Amino acid sequence: MSFTEQQYASLNKVQLDESWKYNLAEFLLSPQMDALRDFLLQEKQQNKVIYPPSSLIFNALNTTPLNQVKVVIIGQDPYHGPNQAHGLSFSVQRGVALPPSLRNIFHELHTDLGVPIPRHGDLTHWAEQGVLLLNSVLTVEAGQPTSHQKQGWEDFTDHVIDVLNQQREHIVFILWGAYAQRKGQRIDPNKHLILKAAHPSPLAANRGGFFGCKVFSKSNNYLKQNGIEPIDWQLDA
Repeated sequence: MSFTEQQYASLNKVQLDESWKYNLAEFLLSPQMDALRDFLLQEKQQNKVIYPPSSLIFNALNTTPLNQVKVVIIGQDPYHGPNQAHGLSFSVQRGVALPPSLRNIFHELHTDLGVPIPRHGDLTHWAEQGVLLLNSVLTVEAGQPTSHQKQGWEDFTDHVIDVLNQQREHIVFILWGAYAQRKGQRIDPNKHLILKAAHPSPLAANRGGFFGCKVFSKSNNYLKQNGIEPIDWQLDA
């Protein structure tokens, strides 16, 4: 894909890992992305607090470059409480209390692999090893869950999934809950492993279908079968 000088200038302003930036350039330069930027600007001009901070909106993509992705965990939208969201799905910054869904994830991790339950909820260690922690929607207004849905983020992250689906193979896609599973319908099961389970939120998990899903061991087994280094899921040294 060739770009005009003006398009290059526009792309250079995007704080996004180069591997992703090039492969998502068509969307980043689209009127739809312009509309999304305008929406976010208007929200800030109304003095609304947006999570995560601007510098961390693309944290998942910047921490896990395209050629390093081994596993994708799809979330819905960022946490909407103070100091929680930092651009990685299900993850919270250190020092912040664990949200109920993350507590359930850690419980499943412990029963699946025997990994000690972590003392913090920062999943950066996973992301640095190739676990793309991708929310479908990348921003939210403080205290207003789902407030930035249907503004264009869903289409952007669909493009992210399409790039992975088309350009890579042997990726594990972990789809917890109906929302993630609908988004995952575009993934080719002949090229990748798709693991489905109930959402880890207490309401969904307690109905059954999340605890015992063993996605962590299944992911590592699949990676090893395809000659790929497995994930070290342990977060505490």
